[in-house]
This record gives sequence, structure tokens and C-alpha cells, in this order.
Amino acid sequence: MDPQSHSVCDRWHNPWTEEIVPVIPVANDPVQGLFRHEVPAQVSEHTTTFQFDLFSYYDNPLGGEERFQPYSPQPIYQAAELFKLTVATADLQQDTETIADVHLCWSRIGPWLPWMKMGDRSSYLVYSATGGKALTVEDLPSLLQEPLERLPQYREAPTEYREGADMTSWLYFQEHFQAYLQGALFPVT
Repeated sequence: MDPQSHSVCDRWHNPWTEEIVPVIPVANDPVQGLFRHEVPAQVSEHTTTFQFDLFSYYDNPLGGEERFQPYSPQPIYQAAELFKLTVATADLQQDTETIADVHLCWSRIGPWLPWMKMGDRSSYLVYSATGGKALTVEDLPSLLQEPLERLPQYREAPTEYREGADMTSWLYFQEHFQAYLQGALFPVT
């Protein structure tokens, strides 16, 4: 978001390179996983907090291609994502398909996003967010509702595991690189 107007940006002025580049919002569809072990939880009389930490370390899909060197030349993608989900303990004891009142804390430390065009500059982005569960699209802030008009696949969560590879911001950038170079409005449909 633009820090002055608080509107969603489709272009970003990179203060280190002085370039104006298209913004590519995260459009990771799908990102899913199966927990093969118990998820640690702190359980009290009133609340239960589930904690799971992900430490990604894998080959950067952009790292080996010359055309992506100004965007993400690192051979390895490495990041940490830290999640905490808090619910009422009593809600866990109910026979229900969903829990309406969920509180989320999420932190991430990771590399520059490819669209930022930071090349091999050393540093990391730090994300820190809190939130809750929206039961309907209309419960979301209006700035999130508008893109869902163009992206109906994000209006409802999948109800089952979908086969295939997870989409990441790096794979999405690779897939839509020509549109990025042409200054397209993202996410593209």
C-alpha cells in the first residue's frame, strides 16, 4: 500500500535503484500442506494456540537463468515463516466443520521479492501480521474485496487437497515474466 494515500499500489518506486516497477501481489494458488506430525499447541482453559514454523530451503527456480539475474539471482531460496493460530478451547470440543473465531499471528523473514528488482543486494524482508478469520467475502476490508471480482478462485477456500505443485511468488514471477516486463496489472487473470 502507498504509505501516504493508503491505497493499493500497482507500481512501486524502488528507493535503492530509483526504478518504478510493477507490483505483483502474492497470488499463490495453491499453497497447501499436510501435517504429518502433531502440531505443537499451548492449551489453557480458555484458549488454544497452535504453533507451526516453516523453514524453507530449496533451489531458487529463477537463480540459474540469465534473464532473472536482475530480479533474483541467488541459487537458493531460504526463508522462515512463523505461524500462531489461536482459538477458544471450547470451540475445539464442538462437533463442527469450522471454527469461526480464529486469530492469526504470522511472521516471515525472506529474500527480496523478484518483482522488486533488487538483484544480488544483500538484505531481507521482514513481514509481521495479525488477523482473524473472515466467514464471508463481505467481511473482508473493501480493498481486498475488489480484486476478488477479477479473481473468483480466491473467493472460497478449497475443501480438499489439490494435486500438483504449490505456486510461489518466484514461480508466479517466472510464469508471468513477459507480462511484468510489459507493465501488466497484477495479478493477471
